[in-house]
Amino acid sequence: MEYIDVLWKHQVEHDPVRLLSELDASRIERRKLEFFKDGTVDAADGNVETERTRLSVEAVPALGDINRDPQFEGSTITREAFEAQWLQHAADKQLLKAQSGQEQT
Repeated sequence: MEYIDVLWKHQVEHDPVRLLSELDASRIERRKLEFFKDGTVDAADGNVETERTRLSVEAVPALGDINRDPQFEGSTITREAFEAQWLQHAADKQLLKAQSGQEQT
């Protein structure tokens, strides 16, 4: 797995300003966190997505390609750094979603 942290420098209110992704060997997203200007964070994985955040269906470009665009600034991060962010921002949301799904059955 590869873990990337990409800052997206733009002025669009509804788009994320930071994206953290867990990528498999084919550079397909397995988990993603998106951070928004208003301070909210959305998460997506193979089971859960939000209206604003879902996994890409295409391979994520190499960081060199991402960084050629001046509106992006990407770097690799460690698995531990990704997991810490995932636990902080996604774990509770995933549990709540799973519980609400169980309540409906």
